[in-house]
Amino acid sequence: MSRHFLTGAELSRDELAAVLDRALELKRAPLSDSLAGRSVALIFQKPSTRTRVSFEVGVYELGGHSVVLRSEELQLSRGEALRDTAMVLSRHVAAIGVRTGPDAMLQELAAHSAAPVINMLTALHHPCQALADLLTLREAYGSLEGLRLAFVGDGNNVARSLAVLGALAGMQVAVASPDGYALEEDLPLPREASGSLTLHTDPREAVEGACAVYTDVWVSMGDETSADERRAALAGYRVDEALLDEAAPGAFAMHDLPAHPGEEISAELLYGPRQRIWEQAENRRHAQKALLELLVRTP
Repeated sequence: MSRHFLTGAELSRDELAAVLDRALELKRAPLSDSLAGRSVALIFQKPSTRTRVSFEVGVYELGGHSVVLRSEELQLSRGEALRDTAMVLSRHVAAIGVRTGPDAMLQELAAHSAAPVINMLTALHHPCQALADLLTLREAYGSLEGLRLAFVGDGNNVARSLAVLGALAGMQVAVASPDGYALEEDLPLPREASGSLTLHTDPREAVEGACAVYTDVWVSMGDETSADERRAALAGYRVDEALLDEAAPGAFAMHDLPAHPGEEISAELLYGPRQRIWEQAENRRHAQKALLELLVRTP
């Protein structure tokens, strides 16, 4: 049976540590032949910059070939069943990455695919981004156990994946959101999680003692119809120099990009020295390569 990566909770604590260890090795020495002679299908139903580039370049650096498939190019756009698509693709490729909206689509593809299915983004989860984020923190601090990470803003797919994988790594994840935008209080964490998730409404409370302060856009793909309402609700949740000063000494800002300077993050912080944002963007490639090696090699 194939291993899938849909929420991040599919990994054990030891596997997560091994993926991060391997990602650090691949960052130092990027080229490998672990996917030599094999192909990976990358299905994009949502626009992408970092996800597409990091996966395409990463597969190439592993010696493999990327088959990029946009939604309008697939027979899915003409009504072909997800089950049929999964059964066909998995006879040709070593893994299938999917960037889409509905989680149900990803789950149905995984249910019928003989190849590992990887969540490149859905409405509820963004686990590949969280892997890169943990890699960035691992580089900065050496160990993740006991670190406090604050997320300030909309309790969205990025916040949810940080909570799941951060807790699995032994971190304390604190998420500050306004009423109506918070993560669910009963969010299930992995069975092996030794870390924790706490929810806050006051950003200053969440960032106290945090080694990093994370934020994301206020208006994500699909939220455009409520853009003004969202900006008004989240206006008090901007990450700037003053908020970062409330965190632990040496703390830095994080953002998964694209960013809107002046909204969720100040321009001074986004482009200044107190951030690891561009490192996060690069680390997508290294973390995903390590993940691909794990999934493709594991029976």
